[in-house]
Amino acid sequence: MLRQMYYHPIHVTIFRMAAQVVPVLTKLFDDYQKTTSSKLKIIDAYMTYILFTGIFQFIYCLLVGTFPFNSFLSGFISTVTSFVLASCLRMQVNQENRSEFTAVSTERAFADFIFANLILHLVVVNFLG
Repeated sequence: MLRQMYYHPIHVTIFRMAAQVVPVLTKLFDDYQKTTSSKLKIIDAYMTYILFTGIFQFIYCLLVGTFPFNSFLSGFISTVTSFVLASCLRMQVNQENRSEFTAVSTERAFADFIFANLILHLVVVNFLG
């Protein structure tokens, strides 16, 4: 005699997982809003913008192609490097990391960020030809 097995449909499993994730994300967002300074929120918004720009460039490359390969390469490298520079700025501006960056003031960190971005974009424009 065959034993009947009952399997949960996949959508039930997904809803259960989502029900567990939503409170965690809500708490994460609430803590972020309460404890993060406005300077860091602005840097995070900039980093989010750069992240989505890089994702859109990569999707465009997959869908359309890489005909002017230098253009794609310089644009994508620019977004990755800008993201890295912004994360370095965020680490230096964050008050929780002041003990590690005692010799660097907030203004100096921002000036270094601007200077590095200027050099980066000069290289990108030069690479474009």
